Amino acid sequence: MNTTAPVPQDRLFFLDWLRILAFGLLVPYHVGMYYVTWGWHVKSPAASTAIEPLMLLSSPWRLGLLFFIAGAALTQAWGREAQRPPGGPSWLRRRSARLLLPLVFGMLVIVPPQAFYEVQEKLAYGGSYLDFMRLYLQGHEGFCRIEEGRQQCLDLPTWNHLWFLPYLWVYGLIAVFLLRRAPAALARLGQRLAGLGPWSLMLGLALPLLLARQLVGLFPSTHNLSWDWYNHAQYLSLFLLGLLAAQAGWAFWTALSALRWPALIGALLAWALLMVYFEAYATATPPPGLRALMRGVWGLLQWWATAAACGFAFRYLDVDSRWRRRLSAAVFCVYILHQTVIVLLSRLLLPLQLPPLAEGVLLILLCFALCALGYALARRLPAPLALLLGVQRDKSLGLRAGRPAATIAPVSTADVGPQ
Repeated sequence: MNTTAPVPQDRLFFLDWLRILAFGLLVPYHVGMYYVTWGWHVKSPAASTAIEPLMLLSSPWRLGLLFFIAGAALTQAWGREAQRPPGGPSWLRRRSARLLLPLVFGMLVIVPPQAFYEVQEKLAYGGSYLDFMRLYLQGHEGFCRIEEGRQQCLDLPTWNHLWFLPYLWVYGLIAVFLLRRAPAALARLGQRLAGLGPWSLMLGLALPLLLARQLVGLFPSTHNLSWDWYNHAQYLSLFLLGLLAAQAGWAFWTALSALRWPALIGALLAWALLMVYFEAYATATPPPGLRALMRGVWGLLQWWATAAACGFAFRYLDVDSRWRRRLSAAVFCVYILHQTVIVLLSRLLLPLQLPPLAEGVLLILLCFALCALGYALARRLPAPLALLLGVQRDKSLGLRAGRPAATIAPVSTADVGPQ
């Protein structure tokens, strides 16, 4: 049965679909992290560099895309707040509950198994899970080892893949301050954004990311909210750009759609240049000028891939369906559960010594299945308990363009995302 519905001209269902796809990409990406040489919580005995180029095809932009979408969604949600009748919880209180309650629950219940198996594998920890949890809740600082010539210690308690939630909460406070204090200025900036030409859209909007990438050597990614300046520079700029895009409305999305092919080709060329660069300097130090140039190429890849994703989605995915509503309601719960499920499954499958390809595909399929089961069970919990797993009772209505007083998809999926 075809469930696709006609799309009113002020609906932006394509952002819902982009969010669903970006969240869905997390499962294969984090399964991939098990098989590459980059640092992660547990590693496969078959870990190698084989799939790292494929991982780098999405890692520069997938999280930025979620921040960009979240900025647009917050603008719509704030406009909707003005239409609410007086009384009831404040917008900040509701948003805090949607983001921070799952974060606290996740740090206490969902995330600890990841850290437990990490210290087992990397530090040969021999205690039981209960012993580990006592140390975890006490903020134990003794899980350390020498890595890349310096001591690295596991910070406990940790939020691991849930780091996105506190970042998004803080960015939301900044956005609401601007929406309250400078609505006219934001509207003017949105109008200017809507009137940008192709070169400004392709290069001008990439400039903040080009500059942000130059910070990565001084401030490597830490996911420490108080000291993560590179990530703040890139993700906050994308979040605020999404906020302005919602102000710009239909004209901005139409312009991105017209540039979808140039943006896609540019992103692929930037990725190819980065692969050549990384291969050439895998064991050597690049000249400072070349390093700065290639960091700029990374920033171009980030924006061009984001613009291409929005352009193609606007062109082909701006439709409503039952699947959009169902998946929009489920993706936040899947996000909360997925990384711990992957770690646990990897430990269960390890004794079978499966070929990496077969094992990886099985991990992906089983993770989706178990997360879907987790969501189905969470839906049957009382509302306060379901909220801890990111399950909302709201009905998904989709995003509107243009006017700030607009309805949006459930905040549980519009406002969040993971690594």
